[in-house]
Amino acid sequence: MSTINYSEKIPNNVNLGEDRTLQRALEGWQPNFINWWDDVGPEGSTNHDVYLRTAVSVDPQGWAQFGHVKMRDYRWGIFLNPGDANREIHFGDHKGEKAWQDVPGEHRANLRRIIVTQGDTEPASVEQQRHLGLTAPSMYDLRNLFQINVEEGRHLWAMVYLLQKHFGRDGREEADALLQRTSGDENNPRILGAFNERTPDWLAFFMFTYFTDRDGKFQLSALAESAFDPLARTTKFMLTEEAHHMFVGESGVSRVIARTAQVMNELKTDDVQKIRAAGCIDLGTIQRYLNFHYSVTIDLFGADQSSNAAIFYSSGLKGRYEEGKRTDDHILKGQTYKVLEVKDGQLVEKDVPMLNALNEVLRDDFIKDSVAGVGRWNKVLEKAGIPTRLVVPHKAFNRQIGALAGIKMSPEGRVVNEIEWAAKRDELLPSSEDFAFVASLMGRVVEPGKFAGWISPPVMGINRQPVDFEYVRFG
Repeated sequence: MSTINYSEKIPNNVNLGEDRTLQRALEGWQPNFINWWDDVGPEGSTNHDVYLRTAVSVDPQGWAQFGHVKMRDYRWGIFLNPGDANREIHFGDHKGEKAWQDVPGEHRANLRRIIVTQGDTEPASVEQQRHLGLTAPSMYDLRNLFQINVEEGRHLWAMVYLLQKHFGRDGREEADALLQRTSGDENNPRILGAFNERTPDWLAFFMFTYFTDRDGKFQLSALAESAFDPLARTTKFMLTEEAHHMFVGESGVSRVIARTAQVMNELKTDDVQKIRAAGCIDLGTIQRYLNFHYSVTIDLFGADQSSNAAIFYSSGLKGRYEEGKRTDDHILKGQTYKVLEVKDGQLVEKDVPMLNALNEVLRDDFIKDSVAGVGRWNKVLEKAGIPTRLVVPHKAFNRQIGALAGIKMSPEGRVVNEIEWAAKRDELLPSSEDFAFVASLMGRVVEPGKFAGWISPPVMGINRQPVDFEYVRFG
């Protein structure tokens, strides 16, 4: 059994040094985590010293300490946001009661399911991004990839803490299973579909961190409202780190667009083949990647009508995004919400009970947030004088979950038949030719201050360091 120095090795504010039961559970789990990291974590990174942000406490001075660290020696800590001893449940049937510090027996199975599902996404994204370090477009981007990888690992620790602390033997078994499932494994895949998709190149990585990590923001925000106080406090702290992941995605796509627009202006052309011949990613390919990642991500919110969503809300397990800022009764019984269905070959709206439509409510909140960022990408094109605009497809497009699953839909929301879909499929979603072309650009550039020809440099470096700072020292 390994020996863990609890005060130094695992930064925490959960009194780990005094909790023998939790220590024993972590001593059993931590070596398996390291084995998992070595087997399916960032490939070839073991000897690198990476300029990483490490959280050592939850206060403003401690949550982001920067320094060069070997990836395997990163201090994956366990943190809960500061609590309020008088916190009350503010939605659902238990509204007005004191928040729970322990798991109520009647909600044990559902709470465990929620935590396991969230926890399963964290190692999955590390596995999906395992090979990207070998094709990084710059040292700056390589560092950002590694930062995301270690923080997704820390988020896994956060969920494992909750399972081991509050769910006994069942929780320990679930924590072990989080390291046994593998993204894309035919026999033992990750729980949610998007986390079994490939992330084959850096354009896919930037789209993933823009859209799919944004799903993480909304899911964590809903859990941060939970009546189970340890879950609420844990996820609130995770949100402080999630913002950087979305920044990497938004700024990454923005830099790809900026470089493409620059070359289009230099060559005075929008011809796809000429743009590709110049080593840049054409706007049509970027749009198809956007269509794919957006549609796969909005499926993560689940079916448009869900009895589980109603149970989770009424029980106080999972709220809405920014629940406390909403002005309704926070009970929602008797209220309705509009969801989509196909009737007589047309998309139509229908009213359903609000409680059953809470997945759709969260999905719509995500869509508003996503559209705003795409608007910022279009500002890059506008500033460059390029008339093309990127567009978020209709939320019924390319859906695989819920009432709209499998229905062929144009990006504008028009139901189409199988023949039309097949004819236009490669205009709407990335084709094998698109993937092959983008893959052909993925050569590794890791000299300080150098960037691949298909992406512009960032405006500024990390933590006020220069762009040509030595973010990664290769061992």
